Amino acid sequence: MEIALVLGLLVVAIILFATEKISVDIITISLLVVLSLTGILTPAEAFAGFSSDFMIILASIFVISGALSETGLLDKLGSKLIKGIKSKSLFIAYTMLITGSFSAFMNNTTVTALVTGPVVGMCRKLNISPSKVLIPVAYSSILGGTCTLIGTSTNVAVSGYIASVGLEPLHFFEIFWIGLILSTVGIIFMLLFWKKLLPDREKGSYTEEYKIKQYLSEIVILEGSSLIGERAFSSELAKWNVRIIKIIREKDEIIPNHATKLQLSDILLVECKVDDLIKVKEHSGLKVLADTIDNEEIQSDKIRLMEVLVTPGSPFVKRTLIETRFRQNYDLVVLAIHRFDGVISQKIGSLKLNIGDVLLVQGTEEAVNAIKNSTEFSVMGDFRVNMFKERKGIFSVIIFILAIIAGSLELVPLSIAFLTAALVTVIVGAIPAERAYEIMNWKLLILIGGMSAFGTAMHNSGASEFLANNIINILGGMGTLWVLTGFVVLVILLTQPMSNAAAALVILPVAMDAAAILQADPRSFAIAIMLGASVSLITPFEPSCILVYGPGKYKFMDFIKAGVPLTSILILLILILVPIFWPLK
Repeated sequence: MEIALVLGLLVVAIILFATEKISVDIITISLLVVLSLTGILTPAEAFAGFSSDFMIILASIFVISGALSETGLLDKLGSKLIKGIKSKSLFIAYTMLITGSFSAFMNNTTVTALVTGPVVGMCRKLNISPSKVLIPVAYSSILGGTCTLIGTSTNVAVSGYIASVGLEPLHFFEIFWIGLILSTVGIIFMLLFWKKLLPDREKGSYTEEYKIKQYLSEIVILEGSSLIGERAFSSELAKWNVRIIKIIREKDEIIPNHATKLQLSDILLVECKVDDLIKVKEHSGLKVLADTIDNEEIQSDKIRLMEVLVTPGSPFVKRTLIETRFRQNYDLVVLAIHRFDGVISQKIGSLKLNIGDVLLVQGTEEAVNAIKNSTEFSVMGDFRVNMFKERKGIFSVIIFILAIIAGSLELVPLSIAFLTAALVTVIVGAIPAERAYEIMNWKLLILIGGMSAFGTAMHNSGASEFLANNIINILGGMGTLWVLTGFVVLVILLTQPMSNAAAALVILPVAMDAAAILQADPRSFAIAIMLGASVSLITPFEPSCILVYGPGKYKFMDFIKAGVPLTSILILLILILVPIFWPLK
């Protein structure tokens, strides 16, 4: 009975994770409540995952990465590193190398967002379509995470789980060599086949610089504005790099030219960077049409600006803000919309949203916090115009490196090393304490902690042993390696509807029980499952892939075409290399 209940809950969880109708943290906590009420888990077992040291490691990494971003060091460094390359193939190789290197020590979504802007700018200078480069960027950020323990949350979660069942946790650089091989093969594959596998979308409409995203917004000219009577292309807006796309004058729509003069009550459809949009908000005689909040309240303690990403499965896809009653439902106003392909030429309220669109929203702290728990969007974070704080940025990097050295050499426990580094970055002011809490990915922490407990439930109920026996009955006759192959393929399939970490934690207890039955090394199975969950490049549902989907003008099949062969090669490598580094018997 317990086996049926646990497996039934697993199926329900996978379906709910895939549909994204309910937030992942709510699903996870609900699982723990049911398992505790039925007696399959004790309260201590249900919450053990939240008190483990790997949760401290994950939380500390969020703070340290946030500190490096807040100081502006990464943004400046990422922009400089990929400039000056003239060969197209060398540019792709170098970009993938830099991205993968960063991703070995940072969240891969952050790294992808960091390099996308400079990459698009360099593509223009090299006369190469960004669609030829951005999939390699996303793939290298994902593969780079396979090199170290902290490269992905999946690695940390798996290490925590195997420690909870009595095995030694992963060492910091234990997977470095196999991760380096996987990353290198990814780079070589892309260098050999980027011309054939990747699309060549038109280059003409790409924005020159994506370091700070270009947003579409609407502003209205009020009485007393100095813009009244000025020519559209030589006005003060032009000096602020605010591009006027269209003028709505009463019932007429005007495409401006050099002779067009601005008039009172004109509604201007404009494209600009967020910091320039803030300049517009502060200028007397102008008003952002969606804005109802006083200028002095912007980014105050009570009012926030937030960037949110429209994700696959969101009910907002192909619907307008008006149709979705965004303001009424969320108590937020959309100040601007960013679309990477730059082909917006209509009012933002009547614009049908696409996957990958980024909305700049403004509202009270309560409303912003509420949207963080929404399944309709992926919150990219509060928007802040960060000043480059070089000394604090360099100091944060030094502290991070010292923590890595101390933890990897086991001078202090890894969790204490990273917690100390996170604490120091807050103390020196590299990141405010309030901001450290804001950038924490609480949903992911709850998901990993809860799914670790679900693994315990599968073991307690006998569900993992039941599944392991059935898989062995099907594949065991062909040998241990074939059983391992089945688990690796299964975890890759599960990463399509689920997060990588959740998929790994679902498969892990079953795989380790199978290893015990086959008298194989459970550590080998665990590492193979972990790596398999990290090399699923088949669809664009990974956050890193979503971020490049728009600027690359990609279609779904572009990822299938490039990802299926590369993922197949990486699976083969994992199955060959894992038994070499960690013998099965």
